[in-house]
Amino acid sequence: MMKKSTLMHGVSIIAGIWGGLALLTAWIAGKGGTAFSFSQQHLYNDAIVLQLIAISSGVCAAYRRQVEREG
Repeated sequence: MMKKSTLMHGVSIIAGIWGGLALLTAWIAGKGGTAFSFSQQHLYNDAIVLQLIAISSGVCAAYRRQVEREG
């Protein structure tokens, strides 16, 4: 069975990569442009949300790893 800290670490990595790709795509779309039928602002918002998910998942993984060591 997979530990919760390992799962959250994986979520953090995947969300971080997707967030980075959304940011890169927003830069490619340019002001007023679109990429994959999403506006630049939409892609920036996606990147922000995905990076927040990545950060919170990383903090959760670190906390869970500490709890697993103690218990």
